Amino acid sequence: MHIVMVGAGAHGHINPNLPVVAELVARGHRVQYAVPGPFADLVASSGATPLPHTSVLPDETRDERWPDDPVVGMGLFLDEGRHVTPQLEAALERDRPDVFLADIGGYAARVLGRRWDVPCVQLSLAMVAWEGFEQDTGMADLLAGPAGAAYLERFAGWLAAEGIDLEPQTFVGVPDSSIVLIPRLLQPHAGKVDPHRYTFVGPCLDAREHQGEWAEDVDVLVSLGSAYVGDAAFWRTVVEAFSGRRVVLAIGRHVDPADLGPLPDGTTAHAWVPQLAILRRAALFVTHAGMGGCSEGLATGTPMIAVPQAVDQFGNAAMLAEAGVGVVVDRDAVTVGALREAAATLAGDAVRARCRAAAAELDDAGGARRAADLVEATGSRDVVGPAG
Repeated sequence: MHIVMVGAGAHGHINPNLPVVAELVARGHRVQYAVPGPFADLVASSGATPLPHTSVLPDETRDERWPDDPVVGMGLFLDEGRHVTPQLEAALERDRPDVFLADIGGYAARVLGRRWDVPCVQLSLAMVAWEGFEQDTGMADLLAGPAGAAYLERFAGWLAAEGIDLEPQTFVGVPDSSIVLIPRLLQPHAGKVDPHRYTFVGPCLDAREHQGEWAEDVDVLVSLGSAYVGDAAFWRTVVEAFSGRRVVLAIGRHVDPADLGPLPDGTTAHAWVPQLAILRRAALFVTHAGMGGCSEGLATGTPMIAVPQAVDQFGNAAMLAEAGVGVVVDRDAVTVGALREAAATLAGDAVRARCRAAAAELDDAGGARRAADLVEATGSRDVVGPAG
């Protein structure tokens, strides 16, 4: 089949779906990946053929930051859809795909799919909507305000101009079908999610060889991701809390290692680490509870101390604690004692058993291979579903 993936110009929107793309390429399909030019080499690493286009999204390769205001952020994806759709229409008019794959912000795929009668499958890297989503999350109130109303009016105007007979909320939040690349354990109100529209295959962690390996056992891995790296005081507290243990600190590029002071024997600090490879050898993970980190921790059966920093991380952290595989420490309450107490809570056999069960559940969900099966079925006009 000829498959076109329409992505978004952000590492967090690209890296998690590359194993699915690589699996489809390995099965002999011709896969093109529409993406802003600076990310062309990254998507090419999956074996797909980059389909570069210009973009209006913040350029992460130049350290441009995404806005904090959620309505402004939604407006950026709308602007990107308006900007990218004519580019892809021109590039694909004489070489239409058999199936579109779409990032949650890949609006051009759904527009062109409807126009050309090509099925479009969303690859969701975040929680999906459930019955009552807008009310439960406060999204309805947000969109009812002046900024939200203006955004919806602008969005509706674009859809009408493109001949798409859908309301903006339906276009964005109710895909024709969606393959969900997160653990079902981290899906809020999972019992209210439409099983005929959404299929949970879990995180796709298959193709990570290019990130390197890790040869030694680790007692504690500490990482706050790439966007929320913490300050020097946080890292010094972590160092003291776990002194005497084998500790790896992933401090990012914006923290000066000199600000941490002398590190005890067994503790090392790095701007970047092969996180998944380390987690396979780690006994404990201190994480900001981003979806990617949570998914890797669950997949490797690693107990987690969650120190959420922003956005969906608070909800993720709460669900880890509810499942009994993690403990939450508020970011303003990080002390040596709090970290040691959390680590002690997670050291028991019962926690380990729950972590192993969570890892087995993700393995059963199928990952990239299950996702590729579903894409192939869609391309042959079969129906995606029901959720596993």
